[in-house]
Amino acid sequence: MAEITASLVKELREKSGAGMMDCKKALAETNGDLEAAVDWLRKKGLAAAAKKAGRVAAEGLVAVKAEGTTGAAVEVNSETDFVARNETFQDFVQTAAVVAYATGGDVEAVKAAAFPGSDKNVGDQLTALIGTIGENMNLRRAAVLKVEQGVVAAYMHNAVKPGLGKIGVLVALESAGDAAKLEELGKQIAMHVAAANPQFLTVDSVSTEALDRERDVLSEQARASGKPEEIIAKMVEGRLRKYYEEVVVLEQPFVMDPDRKVQKVIDDTAKTLGAPIKMTGFVRFALGEGVEKEEKDFAAEVAAQLKK
Repeated sequence: MAEITASLVKELREKSGAGMMDCKKALAETNGDLEAAVDWLRKKGLAAAAKKAGRVAAEGLVAVKAEGTTGAAVEVNSETDFVARNETFQDFVQTAAVVAYATGGDVEAVKAAAFPGSDKNVGDQLTALIGTIGENMNLRRAAVLKVEQGVVAAYMHNAVKPGLGKIGVLVALESAGDAAKLEELGKQIAMHVAAANPQFLTVDSVSTEALDRERDVLSEQARASGKPEEIIAKMVEGRLRKYYEEVVVLEQPFVMDPDRKVQKVIDDTAKTLGAPIKMTGFVRFALGEGVEKEEKDFAAEVAAQLKK
C-alpha cells in the first residue's frame, strides 16, 4: 500500500475542497492515486464543496451562548435563507457556538477544534455539510467575552430558536453584585446594543481614524458658516459630543429610557445593588454585516445563455 503523506493529503484537500479525514480515507481507498481519490470523493459527494467555494455566502445564522462569566458568539454564513431553516445547519451553528465558548474567539482555533459527536473537527464538519446541503458556507467570525467576577449576558434578535437568529449580542458586566440582577441588566443593555448598534465601548476607545474622519467632516461643515477658525474649533468639539452619543454605547441614550444614558442606567443599578458595576465589553454580530451580496440580473443571465 502506498504511503499516505501529509503533503499528498494537503494536495487532495486543495483539489477537492473535502475535509482532511475524508481525504485520508479517499487516498487509502485508492492506494494513494490522487486523481482516483478525487473521483472517489466526487462519487461520495464530498468534493462538491470545492466548486461552491467561490459563491457569495451572506445569509445563514448567528448563535450566542452565555453562561456565568463567559459568553460566545459565532456567525456561519450560507448562500440562501432557505438553508438557515435547515435543522442540520441550525444544529451546526449552535454547536459551533458551544465550541467557541470552550475554545475562545479565534476562528481558526474553533475550526481546528473537535466537533462534538463526530470524528471530524469543526472545519471538516462544515465542509461535509457543504457537500450534503449543496451550498457554500463559511464560519465567518467568532468572539468570546469573559469577566473575572460578574456576568456575560446574551440577547438574540429575530430568534429562530433560543440563542439562534439574525442579530446576536453579548454584554460583559464586571461586578460583585447579585448575579440575577446583573443578568437582567446585561440583557437589557444587550437589547439596547442590538437596536442602537454602537461602535465603541467608551469615548477613550474611539479609534483615532474614526475620530479624525469625523472631525474633518465637522470642520468642513463649520467652515461653511464663515466663522473664524478658533470659533470653528469650539463648534467642532461641541458637535463631537453628539457624535459620541451616536457611536459610544455608554454615552448613548438608553433605548428603554431615553432620558438616561446607558452609563447612568448602570450607575443607578449599582446603587441599588450596593456594588460597583463596570461594563467591560460587548459584541454585536449582525448576519451578513459587511458582506457584499451578489446582485443577480436574471434577464442578463438568460440573455447570456441564449448567446452561447
